[in-house]
Amino acid sequence: MVKDSKTIIISNRLPVKITEINGEYMLSPSEGGLATGLGSVYKQGNNIWIGWPGIEIPEERQAEVTEKLAQLNLIPVFLTAEEINLFYEGFSNEILWPVFHYLVTYANFDQVYWDFYKSVNKKFKDVAVTHLKQGDTLWVHDYQLLMLPCLIRREQPQVTIGFFQHIPFPSYEIFRLIPWREELIAGMLGADLLGFHTFDDVRHFLSAASRLSNGKLADNVIIYKNRQVVVEAFPMGIDYEKFESLTKHPKVAKYADSFKISQQRLKIILSIDRLDYSKGIIQRLQAYELLLQLHPEYIEKLALYMIVVPSRDTVPKYKELRDNIDQLVGNINARFRTMNWVPIHYFYRSFSVEFLSAMYSSADICLVTPMRDGMNLVSKEYVASRIKNDGVLILSEMAGASKELNDALIVNPNNIGDIMRKILTAINMTADEQQQRMTALRKTVKKFNIHLWVRNFMNKLQEVKEMQESLKTKHAVQVVKDEIADAYKKAKERYIFLDYDGTLVGFNGDIEKAAPDEALYNLLERLTADPLNRVIIISGRRYQTLESWFGHLKLDMIAEHGAWQKINAEEWKRLPLLTDKWKQEVSAVLETYTDRTPGSFIEEKSYSLVWHYRKVENGLGELRANEIINHLRLVIAEKGLQMMPGNKVIEFKNVEVNKGKAAQNWLYGNDPDFILALGDDHTDEDIFKALSTDAYTIKVGSNISAARFYLKDFIEVRQLLSTLLEPSTTLIG
Repeated sequence: MVKDSKTIIISNRLPVKITEINGEYMLSPSEGGLATGLGSVYKQGNNIWIGWPGIEIPEERQAEVTEKLAQLNLIPVFLTAEEINLFYEGFSNEILWPVFHYLVTYANFDQVYWDFYKSVNKKFKDVAVTHLKQGDTLWVHDYQLLMLPCLIRREQPQVTIGFFQHIPFPSYEIFRLIPWREELIAGMLGADLLGFHTFDDVRHFLSAASRLSNGKLADNVIIYKNRQVVVEAFPMGIDYEKFESLTKHPKVAKYADSFKISQQRLKIILSIDRLDYSKGIIQRLQAYELLLQLHPEYIEKLALYMIVVPSRDTVPKYKELRDNIDQLVGNINARFRTMNWVPIHYFYRSFSVEFLSAMYSSADICLVTPMRDGMNLVSKEYVASRIKNDGVLILSEMAGASKELNDALIVNPNNIGDIMRKILTAINMTADEQQQRMTALRKTVKKFNIHLWVRNFMNKLQEVKEMQESLKTKHAVQVVKDEIADAYKKAKERYIFLDYDGTLVGFNGDIEKAAPDEALYNLLERLTADPLNRVIIISGRRYQTLESWFGHLKLDMIAEHGAWQKINAEEWKRLPLLTDKWKQEVSAVLETYTDRTPGSFIEEKSYSLVWHYRKVENGLGELRANEIINHLRLVIAEKGLQMMPGNKVIEFKNVEVNKGKAAQNWLYGNDPDFILALGDDHTDEDIFKALSTDAYTIKVGSNISAARFYLKDFIEVRQLLSTLLEPSTTLIG
């Protein structure tokens, strides 16, 4: 790590509230979970947190606010009322929020929202880059800043960037409805590590990224622009110690005692949410109403305390939701109340954390049933507050927390009957079962707290950066090309191994349309004209194809990954002791999958079979390839074959057939003082590993390789080969 390097946290909002009192701006700390967890990061050393202060600050007073915030390691991004309206209220909350919560009909795909989303993300980038130094680490948070990782990466390619999304990531079919989907994915892929609450979110993102970018997927890693981007689940926790200790606070005890006295005859059900259509508040009320209707014996024995924290209630959809809640609560209370009892105590307001703690520690049941939620920390706060290990948590399976808190009563939030039945189960649950379930829940919440979440993410980010560095092959920049050219000029005997597809020519969707062009023929003729050169085309192509393309040139050829070999003008010879008896069984399986996969086809070579899926719909080809690999795994092992996944292909061949072995055979008994090998595929890795460490091995199209260097594409390959043929100039010593 670079000395004096720092961590920069970036989120839409700073972890403070700014209020203006008598013309002076006053700062008070935020009590949110994120602010608590990241306090251990941004308050240390020279670390900083960048974000919007929360209110519009007049330009003439921005310097004053900047100075006040700097004392707390906070850096402001000042936004105008228009930017807040169109970037935050608009794109973030009228497009991303409903789509990511699977409520697409609520989305308003307005172009002006997108324009402002981009410009505000750029504003954040400008502030971040101003404070960014070599060796710094950035941790970007949430859906308001999806473009930011890429924008920063463009200006600082080597920087370490983590990104965490605090809301769900939807399935590809939902996400693709956003008109600017490719740009959003590209923005996120600027990060080195992408974090989500659940593995479901990880899968959904990987699916979308593999379809909407040119990144290549390998397990939970996307290789994008020659960089590995790791996608991982980090379920967020709470400050467990804070909520546990709050229950012993005098103010909390006072609230709890008075509450218990007033409600001592009743079973208390608690519901706490922000006003939002994703929280399932209406369905929760309907389930409670159904319970009172079907089980009148519980009238005057239950009380639902429902706290709804105001949020965006000037927005029509939210105002409508609030009106519906008001109406439904009124109807239920009017229908079931008695002279001495009210079924629902409804509060549309926020409360102090001490009052909430009293509610958490007093309520017999906590009802948390969002229609879709990234994590939902209310459920964890309730558990942390149950210091006597009693109480029952009813939790929606659509909340990320349900993946961890599986000792809760899990419900489908759309199933009103299911919610009602779970409330009945909770009411009648024995003390022993409550103890058993709550003990397990508290153990989980205590262990996976907010501090562990921060530590796990930051450790993984460091690990990802180290992995990237360890796997990185050096780009063959001009200095490297000069070195190779110098060694070439000085050599007395040269061996040049050249792969064909993707190395000497571009990758073509139609394998028959990748024939050599005149420029390539000219280049190869000039290379083979030098008597010191031995040029070997080493390809997976059929030997008949290579013969028709290159038979007239003075070069050696290795076809079908080494199964067939030809030295200059001699006849083609096959590797001895090869058998093709296995092909019939493997071919039958491949034909079955080809029939089920439009666009796929089988290529038969002398001693191998290749299943191509370069024309298959994105995602389907990869799915079928995995199915084929699993289906044929045992057959391959029994028959001594090898299965080679490549670029939109899977090849099956004899285990003796190997480009690395073929190259070693060519070198047997020879000791050239210059070896150059270029290839773009998985199979070319065998050559790179087989050759000596002083050979010039070059991977084409990727910097993740056993090769010493890499080139971007076949155009750079041809430029390098042309450079070797240039007359001597001043070269490095």
